[in-house]
Amino acid sequence: MAKNAVCLWYDKDAEAAARFYARTFPDSAVGNVLRAPADYPSGTAGDVLVVAFTVAGIPCIGLNGGPAFRHSEAFSFQIATETQEETDCYWNAIVDNGGQEGECGWCRDRWGISWQITPRVLTDALAAGGDEARRAFQAMMTMRKIDVATIEAARRG
Repeated sequence: MAKNAVCLWYDKDAEAAARFYARTFPDSAVGNVLRAPADYPSGTAGDVLVVAFTVAGIPCIGLNGGPAFRHSEAFSFQIATETQEETDCYWNAIVDNGGQEGECGWCRDRWGISWQITPRVLTDALAAGGDEARRAFQAMMTMRKIDVATIEAARRG
């Protein structure tokens, strides 16, 4: 187990979520799956309790803690993409697997985790500052999934 890991609370599907992330994102894998040694408030002995996994190189722990807590946009994974095809691949994988579209490159997976699927052309434009950043930002504000060609056109003015 990593010395420091992001712990994500799931109702009951931490293992399914971890396996989806491992199939979807490079540098992702499922590690140890620990089962509850005894009954607990939202489950019984033998249920999957904790799943160690990695998402795009980030060590995570999935805890099946029951329905007491819900995810919010206060936490999200941000996945940087190089092309429209890569952007589409990740966005569609999340949304088409029971997720929901958000605005400005955000979407939510079926377990409630928020994702920012962010083409580098957008972050590069924002980092450039000035009119280029303003135009790219205004274009982004009209989008759900980020359209690389539209951001590139906005950068050029």
